[in-house]
Amino acid sequence: MTIWRISLCALVVTIGIICSVRGHTITCESAAAESEEDRLAREVEDPTAILTQLQIQDIYNPKNFQTSAQTNTIQIRPIVPIEAFSRFPFQQIIRPTFKVSQIATSSSSSTITEFQDMELLDLFVSNWPNSKETGLGWGIGPTFVFPTGRDPAAGKHAWEVGPAAAAVYRGIPHLTVGFIFQNPISFAYTNSSATPQSQMQFQPRISYTLGRGWYVKSSDSTWTVNWRHGSSTTIPVSLGFGRVWKVSGLQLNPFVTGEWTAYRQYSTITPTYIVRFGLTLLFPDFEL
Repeated sequence: MTIWRISLCALVVTIGIICSVRGHTITCESAAAESEEDRLAREVEDPTAILTQLQIQDIYNPKNFQTSAQTNTIQIRPIVPIEAFSRFPFQQIIRPTFKVSQIATSSSSSTITEFQDMELLDLFVSNWPNSKETGLGWGIGPTFVFPTGRDPAAGKHAWEVGPAAAAVYRGIPHLTVGFIFQNPISFAYTNSSATPQSQMQFQPRISYTLGRGWYVKSSDSTWTVNWRHGSSTTIPVSLGFGRVWKVSGLQLNPFVTGEWTAYRQYSTITPTYIVRFGLTLLFPDFEL
């Protein structure tokens, strides 16, 4: 069974940029000279940015380890900032993730289509230090996993909660460097055969704006380490590009990313290569 795919036209990439970058903090003058498209191109890759988004991705796996099946996932991820209020002086970023996946079940080409476990990241963004002056932003909070996946291949049948953190440095013109860290840990189970879970998820994020809303990035790969003895570890790497632009009054961010699993240990069916087609709707003036 094949899942529908988001049809995104690949945009022509202009390559050949030569630039000399100095490591100094962003001044008010340089920030003022930055176009709105370039500013949003930086913020879409900033995990601490107060920017409302609706991300839609088609994650296509043309080749997987230990199976001949090609698989596919549709991922929908709203990102909703919440304003600080008098009794709680921190802004929040709420990020639920919903996935419907075509999952390989054996070494043959057989697959099933299932709704995966739902994830929720809740970051409290720090006011210190001043990110506009230093270029540094960070936040901490909890991460949750809800056992919505029915099949063991799609979910762990476990309620999970754990720590999460994100940080970013934007003090070098055009460059954004950061990460998202999560470690959900199981505490209750919906199935007697479910096993305890504790998985570190680390997502390095690097992007560079090229002007006119164009950017290149390496920020979609998530490194995973399961802490139980003999459980899996995977380290993928990615590279892609995108552009922020206005279409009929809408702020859009289409992007394409390629990914390769550079290291794996004790893993079973794992993507060898991944191609991501994404489209993000941006709402820079909306905040709860």
